[in-house]
Amino acid sequence: MIGLRIRSHQRDGTRSGLSPRRPFSRAGDVAHDGRRGRRPLQVYGASGTHPTGNVRRSSYTLCVMNAEPVSLVIPGRNCADTIRQCLGAVVPLLEGSHLREIIFVDDGSTDETASIVSEFPVTCLQGGGKGPGAARNAGWRAAHHPLVWFVDSDCVAEPDALDRIVPHFEDPKVGGVSGSYGIMNPESLLACLIHEEIVARHRVMPLRVDFLATFNVVYRRKILEQIDGFDERFLKGQDAELSWRVMGAGYELRLVFDSRVRHFHESRLGGYLRTQRHQGYWRVWLHLSHSGHATGDSYSSFVDHSQPPLAMLAIATAPLLPFGRLAYIPAIIVTLLLAAQVPMTIRLLKRLRRPRYLAFAAMSFLRAFWRGVGMTHGTLGYLTSQLERKHTDET
Repeated sequence: MIGLRIRSHQRDGTRSGLSPRRPFSRAGDVAHDGRRGRRPLQVYGASGTHPTGNVRRSSYTLCVMNAEPVSLVIPGRNCADTIRQCLGAVVPLLEGSHLREIIFVDDGSTDETASIVSEFPVTCLQGGGKGPGAARNAGWRAAHHPLVWFVDSDCVAEPDALDRIVPHFEDPKVGGVSGSYGIMNPESLLACLIHEEIVARHRVMPLRVDFLATFNVVYRRKILEQIDGFDERFLKGQDAELSWRVMGAGYELRLVFDSRVRHFHESRLGGYLRTQRHQGYWRVWLHLSHSGHATGDSYSSFVDHSQPPLAMLAIATAPLLPFGRLAYIPAIIVTLLLAAQVPMTIRLLKRLRRPRYLAFAAMSFLRAFWRGVGMTHGTLGYLTSQLERKHTDET
């Protein structure tokens, strides 16, 4: 059962024809709805967009009285540095209105992860070291409730992160709802560059999307059963692959910007670039297995997807540099790749007004090469696997 009050908000967050009132959109707000001591939640209608600050929108204040219960699944491997804070943030939610159980899937940890998890009232399963997709599958299959919330082990949920997602499941067409990010290590420049890029993309995404990540997402358990969960072949990108199959089954996906988990973003450049190489490898497998998504989605555009191929073209044409008449070819390619960094860099500088975010252009330029190397490796790996499969079928 839901109590529904419709409010029309202007750009400054005030209500039409009424006295100004600050909207409830951040974890620091403490006003309540007067009935159950809970803060109203804003859920943007299908025609609305998230609060980018430059549009007029309508929002719905929902007070959920009898929402479906939720199981939380957290996969993790060697996450001793972060799992205590992760669990410390979500265990108190067991006393709230939605969360009923927490399942941690230990995917073959060799550090103190298991010992730390044992300090909390959670169910701990052994995942067998088969990867995050397999760990998430083990978790949701052991869950007892109709909604399954996935949170990564290096994320710390804000107190209202789940409350802001659950009301959307009153719409039976909705199959999955995700949230956005906060940051746990703002002292690191690299972490800030990674974080602010993600947030900038989330800010302009509509309510209805065609891609969900799994750092903070809720799916209906019956849908996970229907499509047989995550594809365990994909060690990266299994979140996008799952969301595409959920849409293919006829369900809607949504992004709720005000639902946040704070993330320990990578603070070491080498580690970040290695991760991007792995992302590039599995993205190739993903797009070759699911056609129609390579040119962009709700999160990224064709300009983003074109950067790794441009980086590889720059490397491939570099031998032309000594030849005067042909040297312009790699020069043009590098110029295009540099130009591709400009839009996001400008967005970050305009919003944050701090010169250090000029460093985003250099980070993103370098990232394109590492993603490109991964994509090249992934293409060769995919073609090899197809040839091996064909040979096996013929014999």
